[in-house]
Amino acid sequence: MDLVAEYGRAFGLYDKLAPYLPMSLRAGETTLTRLVSAYAVLANGGHAVQPSMIDRIQDRHGRTIFRHDGSRLRSMQRTRWLHQEEPVLRDTRKQVLDPMTAYQVTSMLRGVVERGTAHQVSQLGAPVAGKTGTTNDEKDVWFVGYTPTLVTGIFMGYDAPKPMGYGETGGGLAAPIFIDFMKVAMSGRPAVDFPVPQGLTFASVNRRTGKRAASGDPGSAVEVFKPGTGPCLTECPVIDGFGAEGAEFPAALREQLLTAPHGLY
Repeated sequence: MDLVAEYGRAFGLYDKLAPYLPMSLRAGETTLTRLVSAYAVLANGGHAVQPSMIDRIQDRHGRTIFRHDGSRLRSMQRTRWLHQEEPVLRDTRKQVLDPMTAYQVTSMLRGVVERGTAHQVSQLGAPVAGKTGTTNDEKDVWFVGYTPTLVTGIFMGYDAPKPMGYGETGGGLAAPIFIDFMKVAMSGRPAVDFPVPQGLTFASVNRRTGKRAASGDPGSAVEVFKPGTGPCLTECPVIDGFGAEGAEFPAALREQLLTAPHGLY
């Protein structure tokens, strides 16, 4: 839980996450602003995002006197172009998540849109990742979705929490609002894909067994893997041992697990 709490703080979800196991399953409360900023970390390759309500302030002469990042800049002066190189924009935000891990999570969340609880969002016709959410007794529902350039969060619930109706979900209530908003927000903008960090590889995986599958096989999905990892080709003892038809868990590995120190698990 110490590691989970650290991620919660680094992503801006909590100032101090209580170290209780249910908190790793989203049992805690946070704000929509913080939730959206946490998803923004995934959207931009693992960089921390500081949410703000005011981007910048200008004086009566159009000079910028305040920026939300804390810097005070002089107004830009017109400079004659003498064939000098264009300025380089550097991302100085803190890296709180490995870019490869950020992309892997984004790939998983694209699956939510392409074949999961937010399938209707795919009608936007652009790369979108996201996650639906529903609390007990349908008291709150939400959907947070993002493209490479925009993160949007939709939350629904009563000020005094009470059920919104049996069977209501984030996919059924919040996602349609997300779709309506994004249709306007994305209008006139070209659809761009999420940039892939160098070193990642893609492979088709059988969704039932976890083994490598041929591209386009029914029941398969394309997953992304870090260097040195990937789907197994023939024997997958852990996967086979817990559900694949006709497979037996290797006796030697079973004995190793039963007799090993608790930390191995």
